[in-house]
Amino acid sequence: MYFEAQSNGQNYALTIREDREAWRVGIKKESLDWNYYNVSKKDYQDVNQTISFIFKNSSYLVDVIGEETDYTVYTRGSFRKISIFNDEMILHESLKSGGQLGGGNNLSSGMPGKIVKLFVKPGQEIKEGEPLLIMEAMKMENEMRAARDVTIDEILVSEGDTIESGAVLISFK
Repeated sequence: MYFEAQSNGQNYALTIREDREAWRVGIKKESLDWNYYNVSKKDYQDVNQTISFIFKNSSYLVDVIGEETDYTVYTRGSFRKISIFNDEMILHESLKSGGQLGGGNNLSSGMPGKIVKLFVKPGQEIKEGEPLLIMEAMKMENEMRAARDVTIDEILVSEGDTIESGAVLISFK
């Protein structure tokens, strides 16, 4: 699974893959390389919403309280506030008006996907709420709409293109 997290003003990307023996955890701090870790299931226990595990020969007791995207994590005598977004949350946040996709001078992808249909052409004036394109992500077709009145400057993708997270799809004048 892929997640994005924010804590103390820092952004992180996380991947977690579970197998029989361990969790394979990848952590990437903004603009740094990925670090990968194995957390053994043999040294893990979940008791009353508190997690106990051994990692790199150190014992950890972690208590997590929260809901939706905001959590408070208590471990080793300190608290951390963390916002965590899974794939679906990242997609839904990216589709909200005024978010990273619509508030600026371009429309960017909030996650990897495939362009299914384009509704606009360069030079076309679009009103707030009108559709710009349909992108398939997470096996769902998502219609992206203009967050404000815009004029299309350039279309940087074509129908059928596979795109990465953060890719600029359309620029506005």
